[in-house]
Amino acid sequence: MLDTNVVLDWFVFGDPAVAPLADAIQCGRLRWLGCAAMQAELAHVLTHGSLAGAQVQTGQVLAMVGRWQAQIELPAEQPWPRLRCRDASDQVFLDLALHTQAAWLFSRDRALLALARKAAQAGLAIVAPRHWVVPAPAG
Repeated sequence: MLDTNVVLDWFVFGDPAVAPLADAIQCGRLRWLGCAAMQAELAHVLTHGSLAGAQVQTGQVLAMVGRWQAQIELPAEQPWPRLRCRDASDQVFLDLALHTQAAWLFSRDRALLALARKAAQAGLAIVAPRHWVVPAPAG
């Protein structure tokens, strides 16, 4: 799972810290999950946020997200362990990661990173891309 900042680092800013993660997704070693609410937030940031006046190709970014992200929808009921993020706009990332039992949630957001210890108890590693260690290939 990638939060909006990590998506921007990959597709807009070309941050080298995201390169190993992007490579793992593109090679099929890692599956990137997301939902419509995440894409809507990304579109909002690209068109109305701090990047609105920048020379960002919003359509291209959203097309790349559509290419690499597997769409999952959150059920209305939330039977999984619920952690609360102090930033309500980041809650969807946490909820989807816990719902899908994702191994990792990649973020640079302080509100999400602050929950890393609690999330680890539920089997979810919340980690900044620069701290991620690429798993060795199976076999």
